[in-house]
Amino acid sequence: MSGHATKQIDSKTLWGGKISPFSASYGKLMMWFFLVSDALTFGGLLTAYGFTRHATESAWPIGEETFNSLPFLGHGFPLLYVALMTFILIVSSVTMVLAVEAGHRMDRKGVTKWMIATIIGGFFFLGSQAWEWSHFIHGSEFGKIELADGSQAVIHAEHFGEIENFTVTEAGHHHKVGEKITDDLMHQYQHAAAEGNIKDGVITLHDGSKATIAKKSNEGVELMIKSNGSKYAVGDKIEGENAVKMYEDVINSGEAGRVIYGANLQQNEYGPQQYAQFFFFITGFHGFHVFSGVMINIIILLMVLGGTLHKRGHYEMVEKTGLYWHFVDLVWVFVFTFFYLI
Repeated sequence: MSGHATKQIDSKTLWGGKISPFSASYGKLMMWFFLVSDALTFGGLLTAYGFTRHATESAWPIGEETFNSLPFLGHGFPLLYVALMTFILIVSSVTMVLAVEAGHRMDRKGVTKWMIATIIGGFFFLGSQAWEWSHFIHGSEFGKIELADGSQAVIHAEHFGEIENFTVTEAGHHHKVGEKITDDLMHQYQHAAAEGNIKDGVITLHDGSKATIAKKSNEGVELMIKSNGSKYAVGDKIEGENAVKMYEDVINSGEAGRVIYGANLQQNEYGPQQYAQFFFFITGFHGFHVFSGVMINIIILLMVLGGTLHKRGHYEMVEKTGLYWHFVDLVWVFVFTFFYLI
């Protein structure tokens, strides 16, 4: 037998269900349990995304090619807007830290100021994500085309030729012969191309009328093969006049389904269909978390303004919602890396 005596711990030192051994309140512990379970959910989704990407044979979209637009400025700014919204979200995490720190000092005005800043950052991120979704859904001016050999190609170009007007040559229900249409040209053009309603430079409009298309030439067209065909393989590049001719032949073929614009759950201009499905689900799931966090922050802010937390003698509610907000920011770092950088 060992000569060492067993050390007895008195009941005051033991937790006993009343005092946390980590000096953390019940509310904080439950928040940590929730965050761990939520982290496993996001981990599973991102793992599934990585497995699907590895297993697909088609070329996966490249972030800087897919997300290269800025509001009001058009294309040609690879990942710039995504970087901006990511920066704002990270800054909002800093303002949340400052709100928690002010709460520790019982500084009600400081908590109010930094909570408002955090909420503004959250709304900016949500608005930016909505804009990114809209851009992703509507797609580029060129779309993705199916070539004669069955391969699919995305188009890189210096400039999409401006559509000036449609001149009606055959009357329909609403338009008369000789009428020049100048409104909503791009939307009608893309819809007609996707439905196979453009044939040899003549477009069939929604009312059944036919019109010639006055359009300037596309500049610097380059086709990048994203799906194998009988002649072209993934990674092949077609440039110059041949690329222009092949693109225009598809647009003017009069065959439906050979041009895809934007993305939804059934089709995807940027690459395999699964990419759009994962993009919508994972970024949407994260966006729901951000929206929930903003709503919670607003509720906590109202409690601060009403003096509820100050009367309690502590601002632990700010700290608990801060844990959730930091988690949401951290998850976005992984989502941003998986979808935009890799």
